[in-house]
Amino acid sequence: MDMGIAGKWAIVCASSKGLGKACARALAEEGVNLVINGRTREPLAQTAKEIVEATGVEVKAVACDVTTEEGRAELLAACSAPDILVNNAGGPPPGNFRDWDQEDWHKAVDANMLAPIFLIKAVVDGMIDRGFGRIVNITSAAVKSPIPILGLSNGARAGLTGFVAGLSRETAAHNVTINNLLPGPFETDRLASNIQAAADKKGVDFETEKATRMQNNPCRRFGNPEEFGAACAFLCSRQSGYMTGQNILLDGGGFNSTL
Repeated sequence: MDMGIAGKWAIVCASSKGLGKACARALAEEGVNLVINGRTREPLAQTAKEIVEATGVEVKAVACDVTTEEGRAELLAACSAPDILVNNAGGPPPGNFRDWDQEDWHKAVDANMLAPIFLIKAVVDGMIDRGFGRIVNITSAAVKSPIPILGLSNGARAGLTGFVAGLSRETAAHNVTINNLLPGPFETDRLASNIQAAADKKGVDFETEKATRMQNNPCRRFGNPEEFGAACAFLCSRQSGYMTGQNILLDGGGFNSTL
């Protein structure tokens, strides 16, 4: 399938590794030029090099923290009028809500709710004026099936989901879609850290906890980041113009529901 987005520009946040990197790579393979982002320059530069060598697209690497106003300004200075925006940020740490104070909640909301909203605010009107825009927010399967130890993430990402539900219906008539991708367990550093935390709590080793979780998934495995990137590329394509305001769950069937 020709996605119809070759030559367009995309901002992909938190894309030096993991699911963000997979999304950036998938878009580049469709001929999309990129602004990629991460907090650490070295891995970000390496990712940019890999993508350019593999696909030949133009890639700008911006090392900044998009949860801050200054970081978002740097990102938008590199590409003020993107055709595609992929919002992504690492989730807050797991734990017990009784141990979290106001600062913990502020950090979670800034990273996983407000930062995406402010980036959408900065680019959506330009997309409307040009008659094309694709915004994808990487959230979490916990939006549909909350995970108790991820309460900070549950709360902040649910807030973003509610906001998008309203805005996406306002922009759709202008061929600007906004959708959310909800990853379940994918082979990423984030998953590994969560597994280790659970293993420590249970008093078992990492491999035992990992094997148990894989066995409990209907696919009997974790997701491959490339699978996630492909789904993101489709949501950013011309063919996805009739899909907006959706929460698309990629979890191997782990969430059991008829809806």
